[in-house]
Amino acid sequence: MSTRETDAKAGQIKLLTSNSMHGVLDELLPQFERASGTHVSVSYDPALVMLQRIAGGESGDLAILSQPAIDAVTQQGKISPDSRRTLARCAVGIAVRSGAPKPDISSVDAFRRALIAAKSIAHTTSGASGIHFSNVVEKLGIASEVSAKAVKNPGGLIGTLVANGEAELAVQQIPELMAVPGIELVGPLPQELQAISTVTVGIFSASTEKKAAQALIDFLLQPSSGRVFRTKGLEPV
Repeated sequence: MSTRETDAKAGQIKLLTSNSMHGVLDELLPQFERASGTHVSVSYDPALVMLQRIAGGESGDLAILSQPAIDAVTQQGKISPDSRRTLARCAVGIAVRSGAPKPDISSVDAFRRALIAAKSIAHTTSGASGIHFSNVVEKLGIASEVSAKAVKNPGGLIGTLVANGEAELAVQQIPELMAVPGIELVGPLPQELQAISTVTVGIFSASTEKKAAQALIDFLLQPSSGRVFRTKGLEPV
């Protein structure tokens, strides 16, 4: 878990978000803070871990998670239903260390061969992309081969393992891969194996800073922010 600050104080709002927003928020939050005078305290974790934290009693002013995760928190009464907005969509991709040869992943067969040929493959265990990847290698019939050379972390930016030379390939949502210096995106998974995630934002029902939280949502939805989303591997909606 990475945290810019701990709990929100007066003049601050607290944002709980998944790692797919790392690159976007690193660029846009300083702009929002300068324009609004409101500081944003951010905590990153995989959506599954964030759901566990919220179920355990943690709260904030707003959350940016996958649509199913926001649905679950809304059903628990912890997110105001009328505050929800769809921000963007993103796909799962593959990355290698900068300068390394890029394998062919343009088809299902090519992707399968690339996984078999790789010496090591990094993925998360709690992140949506890692869970999806485990299902993909089962479908391809190579789960045992991949498991034997997998380098796993519960969450976080898995591309750091490739940047550090600890793994040859990284599998994660494209914006999370693009947020890591020292690696290069190979491309998205083949369409037949792809999982598109919808990134959704909502305001906590218990928030005492709903006006400031809404201001951040409005800022993220403006056209100039959408251009940043695209450069970071997300397609704004």
